[in-house]
Amino acid sequence: MKLRIGIPVLIGLALAGSLWLYAQVKDFQPVTEAMLRNPAPGDWITWRRTDNGWGYSPLDQIKRDNVQRLQLAWSWAMEDGAQEPTPLVHDGVMYLPNPHGTIQALDAATGDLIWEYRPKAREVAAPAGSVIGGVQRNIAIFGDRIFATTNDAHIIAIEARTGKLVWDTTVADSKVGYGFTSGPIVARGKVIAGIGGCNRYKEDVCFITGHDAATGKQLWQTSTIARPGEPGGESWGDLPLRFRAGGDAWIPGSYDPETNLVYWATAQAKPWARAVRGTEGDALYTNSTLALNPDTGKMQWYYQHLHAETHDMDEVFESVLIDLNGRKSLFKMGKLGILWQLDRINGTFVHATDIGYQNLVEVGPESGKVTYRPEKIPKIGVEVDMCPSTAGLKDWRAMAFSPQTTALYIPIELTCERATFNAVQKEIGKGGNGPVRRVDYKHPAGGGNLGEFLALDLKSGKVLWRHRVPTPMNTAALTTAGGLAFSGDWDRHLYAYDAATGKILWQTRTLTSPQGFPISYMAKGKQYIAVPVGTGGGSWGTSIPASLAKEVRPPKAINAMLVYALP
Repeated sequence: MKLRIGIPVLIGLALAGSLWLYAQVKDFQPVTEAMLRNPAPGDWITWRRTDNGWGYSPLDQIKRDNVQRLQLAWSWAMEDGAQEPTPLVHDGVMYLPNPHGTIQALDAATGDLIWEYRPKAREVAAPAGSVIGGVQRNIAIFGDRIFATTNDAHIIAIEARTGKLVWDTTVADSKVGYGFTSGPIVARGKVIAGIGGCNRYKEDVCFITGHDAATGKQLWQTSTIARPGEPGGESWGDLPLRFRAGGDAWIPGSYDPETNLVYWATAQAKPWARAVRGTEGDALYTNSTLALNPDTGKMQWYYQHLHAETHDMDEVFESVLIDLNGRKSLFKMGKLGILWQLDRINGTFVHATDIGYQNLVEVGPESGKVTYRPEKIPKIGVEVDMCPSTAGLKDWRAMAFSPQTTALYIPIELTCERATFNAVQKEIGKGGNGPVRRVDYKHPAGGGNLGEFLALDLKSGKVLWRHRVPTPMNTAALTTAGGLAFSGDWDRHLYAYDAATGKILWQTRTLTSPQGFPISYMAKGKQYIAVPVGTGGGSWGTSIPASLAKEVRPPKAINAMLVYALP
């Protein structure tokens, strides 16, 4: 094999249970704490580029009046499996997480391979459905290392220069269902990650951990389920620990260096219906935003968005930190399409904006009080007709913020569902989610469409514009200083919008569905837009039946990275 970078390559070397293609990133500059807090404009070195979760690039080489000239610069075939990645870019090198734990370093200007880390398969006997088939949403970089999580509940560090394994820490027992589908963030030298796979009953609960970046040693662990006898424990009634399931922390958090708090959200209680779980309380700390000290893991405050009657209405998604009207705020939207604004210093409620598609709850916009509509509360064996479906209006596809428009750009799915919840077996290894039966249908307000890209003005709480498409929006949003917003749909369209007006300025058709988290970066003086494509891992076919769009041929599961630039 010959690479354009002219570096000799050795293939098939083994170290500590891994394989790597060994080469060297030239002139690598270690990533400092200061760099993480304030990245170079051309770099994308955290999940949403910056600690605040904006998903915004300050680059403006590609802008409104030239974006129509975008063309494919290079592409890269990726590993098979569930595809929801976020590439990182530092000093012109792209670090790319693939399904099932493979990580690659590529020349970000040409797409040439520099090195590849490929873990050896481990024997895992996890319960079915404990983690999604190999998905690896993000990785982290700090110092001279790349940090990643694994589906079988490990955290690893590899050399950013070579891809060589440095340390491998077992965080939890994957045989009882634990695993990671999202990677860590790094704050104050701590590698912080949230575990998933908590839908089955076990003698333990979900948690978030902090690890020493140098050694991988676990420094702290914070449970996301209130344990019996601890603060909040009474919110589960008299349920023993083994029957307190859910609270997965499966989406990366955000960090504010001024408050020195990490903001991490938790998933719904499981089983999803209160009647199935057999408890009347709030089931803390599910469907909550937690504010944690990154040095100790101590919970400084929490805010529970939805109480325990959840219908699978998950609030685990990204926390976007924005200073608005003189207040340090945190914005979050879950499956119900309610945008929550919290004070990120103390966790107090500020405001709630319902985009108007859900029919399960009433929420006081000024009080934050949530009241479930009585006819929508699940009863065992009784069908509930609900909007949205369990796929949610908003899911893992992250929204993005533009400081130019003071607006959030939100990918939406427009579906409803007739769901029936059944009892579950209360024994170790059992439990699960429900419903046992679901019939999805298009949202009556969607005009026959399943997808929407929505721009929501934060100052007024009003919709600036919306763009509907026949199939669901299938990527996270990306905004740039060129006045642009990017997103893609399941039917292989990738769009560039005028962020102010919603006008489509450029679109292309990809070989398969755009997927994951698009980014923008600079390499050798040129701005690029990088978009993962593929299927699986919570996308179409696992969240919404393809029968809802029979006229569209389902894309094949071909995973790749597509990178666009001006001629």
